[in-house]
Amino acid sequence: MQFPESWLRSFCNPDLTTQQLADLLTMAGLEVEELDPVAPPFTGVVVAHVLEVSKHPDADRLNVCKVDAGTGSILQIVCGAPNVRPGIKVPCATVGAELPPGTDGKVFKIKLGKLRGVESQGMLCSARELGISEEANGLHILPHDAPLGQNIRDYLKLDDTLFTLKLTPNLAHCLSVQGIAREVSALTGAPLMLPEVAPVKPAIDVTIPVKVEAANLCGRFVGRVIQGVNPQAKTPDWMVERLARCGQRSVSPLVDISNYVMFELGQPSHVFDLDKIHGGLTVRWGKVGETLKLLNGQTVTLDEQVGVIADDSQVESLAGVMGGDATAVSDDTRNVYLEAAFWWPSAIAGRARRYNFSTDASHRFERGVDAAPTADYLERITQLILDICGGQAGPVVDQVVAQPKREPVTLRLSRAQLVIGMPVTLAQCQQVFQRLGLSYSTQAAGDDTHLIVTPPSWRFDLQIEEDLIEEVVRVIGFEQLPKRAPKAPVVSRVRPEAQRGSYAVRRAVAQRGYQETINFSFVEERWEADFAGNTQAIRVLNPIASQLSVMRSTLIGGLVEVLRTNLARKADRVRVFELGRIFKRDASVQDGNQTVAGFDQPVRVSGLAYGPADTQQWGVSARQVDFFDVKGDVEALLAPRQATFVAADHPAFHPGRCANVLLDGAVVGVVGELHPKWRQAYDLPQAPVLFELDAHMLAQRKVPAFTSVPKMQSVFRDLALVVKDAVSHDALIQSILTAKADGLVRGARLFDIYKPKAAVPGMAEDERSLAVRIELRDDEQNLNDERIELAIKQVIESVGQTVGARIRA
Repeated sequence: MQFPESWLRSFCNPDLTTQQLADLLTMAGLEVEELDPVAPPFTGVVVAHVLEVSKHPDADRLNVCKVDAGTGSILQIVCGAPNVRPGIKVPCATVGAELPPGTDGKVFKIKLGKLRGVESQGMLCSARELGISEEANGLHILPHDAPLGQNIRDYLKLDDTLFTLKLTPNLAHCLSVQGIAREVSALTGAPLMLPEVAPVKPAIDVTIPVKVEAANLCGRFVGRVIQGVNPQAKTPDWMVERLARCGQRSVSPLVDISNYVMFELGQPSHVFDLDKIHGGLTVRWGKVGETLKLLNGQTVTLDEQVGVIADDSQVESLAGVMGGDATAVSDDTRNVYLEAAFWWPSAIAGRARRYNFSTDASHRFERGVDAAPTADYLERITQLILDICGGQAGPVVDQVVAQPKREPVTLRLSRAQLVIGMPVTLAQCQQVFQRLGLSYSTQAAGDDTHLIVTPPSWRFDLQIEEDLIEEVVRVIGFEQLPKRAPKAPVVSRVRPEAQRGSYAVRRAVAQRGYQETINFSFVEERWEADFAGNTQAIRVLNPIASQLSVMRSTLIGGLVEVLRTNLARKADRVRVFELGRIFKRDASVQDGNQTVAGFDQPVRVSGLAYGPADTQQWGVSARQVDFFDVKGDVEALLAPRQATFVAADHPAFHPGRCANVLLDGAVVGVVGELHPKWRQAYDLPQAPVLFELDAHMLAQRKVPAFTSVPKMQSVFRDLALVVKDAVSHDALIQSILTAKADGLVRGARLFDIYKPKAAVPGMAEDERSLAVRIELRDDEQNLNDERIELAIKQVIESVGQTVGARIRA
């Protein structure tokens, strides 16, 4: 919200400096983001009258002007502006004047000098040279009634300051100069001076029928006809100036008046060309397939979620957002229909963003506009139109369908004192409510006192007791709060040793050579289908971009997109990871402090490895990263807990190069190589290897426990076992470890695989030989050959019974 200080002070003029006023607003919750002067400092510039203009004798593009600057003598000034002519009034910098700095940063001083041999006693100025506009197409021409010789800063009111407020969504009542003035008056006690709005007496008896069909869209609709307007009338300079200082350019008098009252009083309105309306108007929800060309030239497709104003033949306006091009006013307009309405915030919220734009009107309506004075504001707009554009006004047609009700809110005095932290009195609370214009009643409740407050029509944000407490403390002043040290003991929360935080998890992944990336939680719908097989993704109601339309149920899609971005920048080796939430539908989840009913939001850790396994070096031959490299990373992250890997199918991964990660028999993640069809679909030269783990399980780790060094030596025996190709490594090793070998088997490790290319005696085509080294040890005594042989025999029997293995001949 941007506005000039002078406009605010015309409503409420407290005895405060500009900086004090800005500090007051900021401390009251209306953050002043910027304070900018209307014009930079300059001196010696006055209103001057150009009397004569003649060509320079030695320069085709220069003119020699005779100028009256109110100094008592006629000045001769050489000027090169294309629009200089006799009779105009312009800013004139006299000798000794100092103009704003140029590109070199130095103040520009006006001196008596000569241009191509002709003496120049000053300088005629453009708006850009004075720093009041970016226009540089010639001199800044002033109105004919500008007082000769008056300081240009006084005439143009350049000693003004632009306030830019950063308002939170709950401060809809401050989206106008009147609303901010009301706050300043409450904060300072300075009188509030509102513009007088007198009803305009109808001069004609002309109306058009209006029907409000959607009470949940429009609560109040006010309109009137004005005939015989002059759309080519000139917008007054004071209005153009105020609009410009609010960041709004002048368009035409009818549009300017509508915008002016919106900034002044906070009521958006719309002016229709009456002669372009077919029949009557209907306020309703849109229909699927309807289209509307807007004032900005954009054609939008409507549906039943968007409110419209339609005539008997077509849609004419996007309700509360923007008017249609078909009924826009132009230089040929003679009769208009003026509309002001109250649109329910929920009916307007997000509608403009659906079509990738925003308007001042939608910004206000979706936060809440005061419905009570809608007719009065229409009278204000009407009077300005009649004063500037002329015409005759018809009667006001006011349809009140359903206005918002303000439910009383109770403030407990004891609760206010507890929350604020100082002994606020009943009189202080009553004074605050009086200054804010809040009606209230007092009620005794035992040792306490209750103030029952009925919020006014313009306060949409007062709904609970804490809202009233906030009003009390901000009006009294946050600087009045006592400065006390906290009394509560400060006790650090020590994390259990068997648990590590998310920061430690990030550090652990980074130590494996991965770099962290942070991606949006909303992703492309295609990613969900491709990488998660999720065709019923959670949709975003108001996506920030059309492609980011669903919530992610996996982190894989974001990492693949990061990989593509890096490859586009010629990166040949990429290691990235992300720790973040995913979002899944789960009917078992109930509402809680950190949960939303029906949606599970677990935290996941996902990583991606692409390119060479190691950075380029002389000691190791270059090779591409593979499944086992990333599997090793996962094992290191889960250590000292021992993970097992079981072959699995996953929508994102290669069918034969994917495994579930299990801890104590429970699946905690997945690791695999990207599916070939996704590598091709996403234009990847090679397939990356990815993993995704449950961050909660990754944060759990066993506390190290003391184990003595074995006193007895281990004995190793190698076995060459023939098994079917279908027998997995895990099944074979598990069979060995669980063999009843008097408890002597301490470990088993595969060290060789033999698969003959052609048939050999003793091995079928669907068999292979696995060489396994088995560790045997007794912690109490040394092993002898007899016990060793017995244990090996029992191992051979176990693998034969469980996986069908036999000793290779």
